[in-house]
Amino acid sequence: MDQLRALKYFVQVVEMGSFTKAAEVFSVPPSSLSRRIADLEKSLGATLLKRSTRVMTLTEIGQQYYQQVCDVLRTLELSDESVRAYQTTPMGVLNISSTVGFGEKVLLPLLDEFYSLYPQVTLNVTLTDELSTLARDEVDLAIRGGYAPDERVVAIKLMDNDFIPVAAPSYIKKVGKIEDALKLKQLQGLFFKTPAGATPWLCDIKGQWYDVSAKPYLITNSGDWLLRQAIAGKGILMMPKWALKDHILSGELVELNITPSLTVTQNPNLGIFLLYQKQRYQVPKLKAAIDFIVARVNA
Repeated sequence: MDQLRALKYFVQVVEMGSFTKAAEVFSVPPSSLSRRIADLEKSLGATLLKRSTRVMTLTEIGQQYYQQVCDVLRTLELSDESVRAYQTTPMGVLNISSTVGFGEKVLLPLLDEFYSLYPQVTLNVTLTDELSTLARDEVDLAIRGGYAPDERVVAIKLMDNDFIPVAAPSYIKKVGKIEDALKLKQLQGLFFKTPAGATPWLCDIKGQWYDVSAKPYLITNSGDWLLRQAIAGKGILMMPKWALKDHILSGELVELNITPSLTVTQNPNLGIFLLYQKQRYQVPKLKAAIDFIVARVNA
């Protein structure tokens, strides 16, 4: 017996006071309703309706059962509406993991606007430079610097992540013009610390890669601290161009024209990537966040 269908038939018959009128609502013969309710009564071992040729009334236990069933069906209806809303309206907890630098400078200011657009989404944001696996770490979307990963996720490139060397005018005045990569070892450097260690300064000389890193003055994963030290004239800093742009425009830092040019990796095409599992894209909260972040960063 389809008990849920039988309950719906039962409630409709009671509320309309007629098998015939209730049958019209469901577009089935009155006999089908009658059989279903009879089967329901048999399974319960109780008579719910008093039937006669003219009237149909509830028994005492039928009245109690009707009230309870109405509550159950209403709760079920609300649950169904909640699930349908979840599938159409961005809501629920959204777990985001982002690199520290991009998170602080770019992502968090954007999420303030996202909150105003999607108030039913609760953001759970972690800023870390540790690598994460989306499924294992229960992350809905991740933002990472480097290269498109090999794992089975969608990777959208948000922007380039090329590192450039800069220094404060005061440091340049102190040590003189900084142009020769091979002379950097004599100078002072500020290094960003990744999970793999301090980011090296590399250059390609006639097809051979060399580490030309300066003497470390500071090694840290705090981008803000590195910037403060660089602006204070404590040494040369290599950071992504997007993170340095405002400080170069203000004159606090100067981009250095070093030959051969510096990089932090032997592989080209560094980028900032937004990662997510392909099968999860249709979840409204995730789709809204992905579309929003991509649109704002590329605006």
